[in-house]
Amino acid sequence: MVRGRISRLSVRDVRFPTSLGGHGADAMVSADAMVSADAMVSADAMVSADAMVSADAMHTDPDYSAAYVVIETDAEDGIKGCGITFTLGKGTEVVVCAVNALAHHVLNKDLKDIVGDFRGFYRQLTSDGQLRWIGPEKGVVHLATAAVLNAVWDLWAKQEGKPVWKLLVDMDPRMLVSCIDFRYITDVLTEEDALEILQKGQIGKKEREKQMLAQGYPAYTTSCAWLGYSDDTLKQLCAQALKDGWTRFKVKVGADLQDDMRRCQIIRDMIGPEKTLMMDANQRWDVPEAVEWMSKLAKFKPLWIEEPTSPDDILGHATISKALVPLGIGIATGEQCHNRVIFKQLLQAKALQFLQIDSCRLGSVNENLSVLLMAKKFEIPVCPHAGGVGLCELVQHLIIFDYISVSASLENRVCEYVDHLHEHFKYPVMIQRASYMPPKDPGYSTEMKEESVKKHQYPDGEVWKKLLPAQEN
Repeated sequence: MVRGRISRLSVRDVRFPTSLGGHGADAMVSADAMVSADAMVSADAMVSADAMVSADAMHTDPDYSAAYVVIETDAEDGIKGCGITFTLGKGTEVVVCAVNALAHHVLNKDLKDIVGDFRGFYRQLTSDGQLRWIGPEKGVVHLATAAVLNAVWDLWAKQEGKPVWKLLVDMDPRMLVSCIDFRYITDVLTEEDALEILQKGQIGKKEREKQMLAQGYPAYTTSCAWLGYSDDTLKQLCAQALKDGWTRFKVKVGADLQDDMRRCQIIRDMIGPEKTLMMDANQRWDVPEAVEWMSKLAKFKPLWIEEPTSPDDILGHATISKALVPLGIGIATGEQCHNRVIFKQLLQAKALQFLQIDSCRLGSVNENLSVLLMAKKFEIPVCPHAGGVGLCELVQHLIIFDYISVSASLENRVCEYVDHLHEHFKYPVMIQRASYMPPKDPGYSTEMKEESVKKHQYPDGEVWKKLLPAQEN
């Protein structure tokens, strides 16, 4: 039963110093620069910026971070809704400002009224007459919108006593459609199209739900092969992943061709010819460079190359796709696609073969629903981006719902998994047999442990009180 008026919204800047260990980096890091997790808060363990940076890297020293939103109501149940949006450290304070700027749209609203006209509420947030100018529906404002909406979905699901994926699976197709803003995408997906897809998805739904509960959703690991890792670390992590049953691996590429060839050879030798290898360039290349580089890496049989060029270059992706598909290499992108409109055009231009939704880049569940439905119409598999802080926790709900109620297929479908920072969440992901097991706790799996939030809050948390003076020295 949906209840309560939203009486309070708070947002905090939470940062984890992952850059100290090279986690998430797409820059080359010298062996001397590597820092163990245990040493992260030691002044002696500081890594100089020069040691971390590669000239053309995009994400040289990420500190996995989040703008963490908590909304409360006046209902007597005391249930809180928790939402996040993922960032890489600096700039999180800007997202926090944007959340506060949007807060007046949420405060004093009845949750029942919000979910009763979720499309209208979504459009109210994204159409703020003044904030829209610094979007629209992109960048900092859209990240903030995602954090707020993620908290609303968490609150709604908790009140219903269901995980978000189950809330969505059990929802009437017409109710699902009413959550989506179809503005700007009706040339490829109308309300009627969406309703037809969801109604067809009702067939066999119960069997697919049982399958998910028993077997989980297939995952791949990115944790083994960051560019910031040494060969020894790479081999060690890869060996452990194989031991744990992983069959799909992603490697970061793009800094140096000869180094890429060497590292890909190491991984392919370790995993063998039958297991799946993906590659991720993190936007490093111009279009001709992407084609040339990947033509030389084709010998390692990658399933896809991810983000080969600017995420905004729709026609560039289409050009790369046309060149690489004959080599058996697909294009995967989406983690930095601003909104449903960019995804629409990527699909129209045949610019990708694997669509990578992100639970915090798009406008929460509402906008992701529209992209899942467009992908189904174009018969393009959805393989979500995850990792970071809480992205795995969030996106598992979307992809499990997609299989049960939309795509009804696991062909060429797999969800990213990164084994970082799950211990800070009250309801962390569960991976078994290299698959996401559907969460059973009510909500969106977004609630963080309060002690973790306090310890890592920037700049006043215990971790940063120790690190910041050392960085200044």
